[in-house]
Amino acid sequence: ALRADAQAHQRCSVLERMPKWLICVPLTLQWLWLALRYRSASLPSAANPAITSGGLVGEGKLEYFNCMGPTACAVTAAYCAVSTHRPLLDAELQKMIDGAGLSWPMIAKPDLGLCGYGVRLLATMLELQTYLKAFPVNEIVVLQQYLAEEGEAGIFYARDPGSGQGRIIGLALRYFPRVTGDGESSIDTLIAADPRASRLVKSSKHKPCYDGAQVPVSGEVVRLAIIGSTRVGGLYRDGRAFITAPLTQTVDSIALDMTAFHFGRFDVRFTSLQELAAGRGFTIMEVNGAGSEAIQAWDPETGVLAGFRMIFEKQRILFFI
Repeated sequence: ALRADAQAHQRCSVLERMPKWLICVPLTLQWLWLALRYRSASLPSAANPAITSGGLVGEGKLEYFNCMGPTACAVTAAYCAVSTHRPLLDAELQKMIDGAGLSWPMIAKPDLGLCGYGVRLLATMLELQTYLKAFPVNEIVVLQQYLAEEGEAGIFYARDPGSGQGRIIGLALRYFPRVTGDGESSIDTLIAADPRASRLVKSSKHKPCYDGAQVPVSGEVVRLAIIGSTRVGGLYRDGRAFITAPLTQTVDSIALDMTAFHFGRFDVRFTSLQELAAGRGFTIMEVNGAGSEAIQAWDPETGVLAGFRMIFEKQRILFFI
């Protein structure tokens, strides 16, 4: 149930194929209309008062973690922060890793980042040191426990500050870029023949995690990246069918355990869709605020008008909050 059909993996929606600037034109027009209606173009930056600009732009990943209480922390992957203001000895890093309850392999990523840029899977201290040496000075790196579950989702949450009523306004299922072997073609050849997977090659800043010369056996599914972004060939599907009362109750309790959090997206890994719908069996990787995209609109089965309606609705709710 966690795998999308092969045809969907290869198809790209119209919204995916459109230039970003073209998508932004109607969104900007709506934003200007809402700004006139609410008398403020920057009003959404107040949606989450404890987060820089409400999470609209410029906030760090750690800001969301730092405003979590025990309920939210209990379902969030273990993490620690490493500053690159000076080189750290192996012993210093190991002490931080042990103190955070982390173990190899782990994920390293920028505290200030987007779209999966700079995300790496690290298996050894040498790999971590190499990553840190290549990182800009005086920045923060987040080390987080690697979550091996195949299921990944973005859960969109909104809470009315007046009534206190919280709800899930969207659910996006992410599928990692992958190819299926035929017993004859190399991974590089399979990627070149796949319109979606070929985005890996076009994304110059993505570090491959596969051997392109390998020839998978017939029927073998090869995962090509550790992130599910469409930038590297990932697939987004609309998962609204799995929004249930138990899941809403669980997510609401997590959001209520965060300081003044009213709008955003919880990016999670989960064991099965059945468990996710039951409000359990998932772990939070990241939280995004007012700038969260309604990525379920990129589902190949979603038409252009329906996709824009989803995005417009997200902006309307954001200004209302």
